[in-house]
Amino acid sequence: MTITLTTDEFHMLSSLIQNECGITLQEDKKYLIESRLGSLLIETGCSTFSEFYLKAKTNSDTELKDKIVDAITTNETLWFRDETPFIVLKEKLFPEFYSQNTSCRIWSAACSTGQEPYSIVMAAHEGCGQHFHQPLESQLSVFATDISLSALMQAKNARYNTVAMSRGLSDELKKKYFEEEEQGKTYRLKENITRFVTFQKFNLQMPFDSLGEFNIIFLRNAAIYFSKEFKIELFKKISKSLKPGGYLFIGASESLIGYSDDFKMLEYNKCRYYQLKD
Repeated sequence: MTITLTTDEFHMLSSLIQNECGITLQEDKKYLIESRLGSLLIETGCSTFSEFYLKAKTNSDTELKDKIVDAITTNETLWFRDETPFIVLKEKLFPEFYSQNTSCRIWSAACSTGQEPYSIVMAAHEGCGQHFHQPLESQLSVFATDISLSALMQAKNARYNTVAMSRGLSDELKKKYFEEEEQGKTYRLKENITRFVTFQKFNLQMPFDSLGEFNIIFLRNAAIYFSKEFKIELFKKISKSLKPGGYLFIGASESLIGYSDDFKMLEYNKCRYYQLKD
């Protein structure tokens, strides 16, 4: 059974979604709400999207709102996405921390199902991890957050099917860092990778004060779904969360122009990334 979403219902639900997770949906995304929330509407026993909206809006239990956010958020990810940021880590930034004998705290914001933070740790191992002055555990930590509970559960579980494993991961790294399970149907990351990553549910609309400071922040392919006003606020909070001289990575198709003047752009091996200005 298909339940049609009216224009008024679209505006009500898109406003609710923006309030909950910051994602801004234009009217050409009407089909997105209709398709992604349709089954949830039926599951809750509602007959119209208006009824569904009222149930979500007035229900003090956050479970339904969490399910709406889970359904709407795009958990598109893969191992070593766009590749070049991880080359920068492996060949430039990690060696810098190694040579200075300093620790490196990294935040993978909007980490989805975990491929990005785990790729960061693998890049450290593959780069100069074996050359750090102290054990890698004492010099590297990765904090990974997402607003989607279902994505975080999969990330913490660190088990991936053959489809996920085929996206951006070489056979060499698969053999090196994963254990095969269920006769090759799933693969589990080894503890020498997972122990570096701490996961937490976090809404980027919230204050960042409790998170502490970071040497590097990855916020890639997430801000494209936010309004201009939210982007300006978000990048200001990010600049305050970075240690002096800290680095920011955004998506390959993204830019800080018009959103923040707190960073200078750097380039290494075809990768554009940003450093906090003095």
